[in-house]
Amino acid sequence: MSVTHLIATFFCVGHLRPAPGTWGSAAAIPVAWALHVIGGPWLLLAGIVVAFASGWWATHLETKGKQDHDPSEIVIDEVAGQWLAFLPVSIGAAHVGASLTALYPGWIAAFVLFRLFDIWKPGPVGWADRRGDSLGVMLDDMIAGLFAALGVMALAALSHGVIMS
Repeated sequence: MSVTHLIATFFCVGHLRPAPGTWGSAAAIPVAWALHVIGGPWLLLAGIVVAFASGWWATHLETKGKQDHDPSEIVIDEVAGQWLAFLPVSIGAAHVGASLTALYPGWIAAFVLFRLFDIWKPGPVGWADRRGDSLGVMLDDMIAGLFAALGVMALAALSHGVIMS
């Protein structure tokens, strides 16, 4: 098994059925948790950058010369996007010195919102998905992750009384 295949499938998680994208997103959460515990939001941010760059490279090589530019077993894009969606939770926990378990609504919201935007593909998420290349494979999930992160921040602000009617 090649290094590119291991990266693209997130160590073969992408071969789980049904719904490999959801499996990839679910597998991303405990790894994001570990990155946060080891190095806080900065290490998680570095992980996002590494996942995006290595995912783009691995996806390019794994799909080169193939008809399907986004095979379902490639889930490194979900991992990078899910980590981006989780980043505000990591930042919030670090800011207030709280355990991630105390912020469980945030990581649940990050997971649910990311899956929603990744499946629904509104606006720029769909645009990136329609690119038909390895960058598009990675970008659609990064944009979905950004939308989810913004949703997590809005829900946190609402929950903590920052947004009032």
